[in-house]
This record gives sequence, structure tokens and C-alpha cells, in this order.
Amino acid sequence: MMFIETQYFQGFFPPHELKLASGETLGPITLAYETYGSLNTDASNAILVCHALSGNARLAHRSAENPDQLGWWDSYVGKGKAIDTDRFFVICINTIGGCSGSTGPSSIDPKTQQPYRLTFPVITIFDMVRSQKALIDHFGIQQLYAVVGGSMGGMQALEWAIQYPELVTRCIPIASTYSLPPQAMAFDAVGRHAITSDEIWKKGQYDSEDSDQMKGLSIARMIGHITYLSDESLKAKFGRKLQEKNDYGYNFDTEFQIESYLKYQGDKFVSRFDANSYLYLTKALSYFDLEKSYGSLENAFQNCRSRFLLIAISSDWIYPPEQSRKIVDVLIGLDKEVAYCQIESSVGHDAFLIHNEVLIGTINGFLES
Repeated sequence: MMFIETQYFQGFFPPHELKLASGETLGPITLAYETYGSLNTDASNAILVCHALSGNARLAHRSAENPDQLGWWDSYVGKGKAIDTDRFFVICINTIGGCSGSTGPSSIDPKTQQPYRLTFPVITIFDMVRSQKALIDHFGIQQLYAVVGGSMGGMQALEWAIQYPELVTRCIPIASTYSLPPQAMAFDAVGRHAITSDEIWKKGQYDSEDSDQMKGLSIARMIGHITYLSDESLKAKFGRKLQEKNDYGYNFDTEFQIESYLKYQGDKFVSRFDANSYLYLTKALSYFDLEKSYGSLENAFQNCRSRFLLIAISSDWIYPPEQSRKIVDVLIGLDKEVAYCQIESSVGHDAFLIHNEVLIGTINGFLES
């Protein structure tokens, strides 16, 4: 059984803090990351995989601390898989603002020796990418074979191609977008309100021992999880089936299987995620808008040198395929090298996380070409 250890990089020490999009600075910064495979002698086989909102650096395999749980993209990364670790050196970095080892609101502020909490500066996808660049430089990598990511990870992949055109050879955004759609913004806003309305949250100063009782974060996760699925998948998996009973109880207990499932997802999330991180990361999603940041999508992609593969999910209603197709149209208009694939799936947005032979073949084919 293969175990992977999380590693830690430290950088941006004063007076060389990271300058954020907001104008504030952040430093020093710790980045938790994991690597798979070996970097070749000329450092030309590195692939960076960027994670989604609730993800972390545990991309594949297992950890010694939790040997029963595989990494979140184990179906796609490993020996002989879509991203073959016999050939590629794969890096996954936990984003700043998160709660899985990288600097975020639950980290200790060196100035006060207390957790940052809401004194942590607001961050953007742009800031995440600029912090990751320091680790890539640390490895001596002057060109990334590819940057890959789904959902929020796809946003990072796009920013990588835009910010560092000379560095990114291939860019593969999956189930992603060029700007967060208003409907997605609305769901995230409701999730944040659920957290900030929770008495246990205490204006961000909640006690760590009480964090697993935070119902607001559980509700936020339930709301978010609904957006990751599709109506068809919910009908197929749950329908209107009752949970462990044959008839209605005519009360407000959890009665339907879909209710029980969402409660389980919410409770499980609370046990592993930080409420303040959820606020910061969903806010970063809301700020993601390449048209606003660069004046137009044409301006954003004008200097890109990457080969692009845009992958969309047919039943993804939160980041619908037309968002990816708009990027494709702009890239074609700029005479960039771009391919597009729409994965037919009834699962919804989360289909990119599930083993899918078409998706595996599409990624592998693009990397091999």
C-alpha cells in the first residue's frame, strides 16, 4: 500500500510578503503540498493539479494518518492512469485561505501569536496562483507540462495560463468558468449568511472545540452540495423515498432519504473544514471575473501560449457548458490552439470527481498529444 506524506513550503517572509489583489500583503506563507512521481533531470515533466473549493493537497493514494481514505482524484492520478506518475511529476498545493495546512484564517498570525480569524486578508484566485508560483520556482521548474483543475481549480488553471504564459504549456480547466455566474454567487452568499448567523460562529471568533457543532457551516455545505448535483441524479439516487419508514410521520423530523443524505454531508463537512475558510474561499469565487479583471476575455487570453483543453459537464447547471464554450470561442478568435470536450453525464457538476472513462481518455489523449 502506497502512502504519501504532505510536505510544507514556507516563503514570503517580511519584507517580501505577497502583495494581494486587495492591496494588502500576506506573509510569511506556508503552503501544504504533495507530489507524485519524479521530476526529470531538466524539470520538464511537471504537472500542477489545482483543487476545488473543499479540496486539499491529498490528490491521490492514501496517507499514513488516514489509510482508509483515497485522495480526491485517485481515479485520475497514478501509475498508468490519465495523469501517469510513471511519466509525470505531479504537484497538488492546498490553496491559501484553506484549512488543510496552508496559511489561512485558522493559522497563527506571527504579529499577534493568535489565529488570524477575520483579520486574515481577503484573497482572490489571482492571489492563490501567485502564491503557488513560489513553490514552482522552488522546484526549479521553468515550464509546466500542464496545469489542470476542476471547478475552482479550473479558475486557477486559467489564471496560471494568463499570468505566466511562458510557463504553462498546456491548460486543462474542467467544469469551470471565466466568471462566477450570478446563480452560483447567490448560493454562496446564502451559505455565508448561514455561517455568520450561527451563534457558535461568534463573529469569527468561535472556540475550536465548538467548531464541530457549527450548524451554519453544515447548512452552507448542504446548500453547496445541492448545486454540485443534478435533478436527474437526485431522482435516480433518492427520488421521494422515505428513510427507514413506510409512511409520513407528519412532523419535522428527517423523513426523506434526500434529507438524511444532505444532513450527513453537512455533518461530515463540519468535522473537517473551517467555517472562516469557507467564507474566504467562496468570496474568492465571487470575485473571479476575467472580463472585469482584464477588460475583456480577449485581453485576458491575448498573450497566452498554452494549448487549451476545455472540458464541460453536460448536466452541470452551476457552471454550465456555455461558460466553457465562450472561452473556446474567444481562444479560437485569437488563433490559439484549443480543444473542447463536453462529457455527457447525468451526475451534475461533481461528475469530474467521479471515475469516468471518457474524461480519463480525453485528459490522457491531450497530455500524450
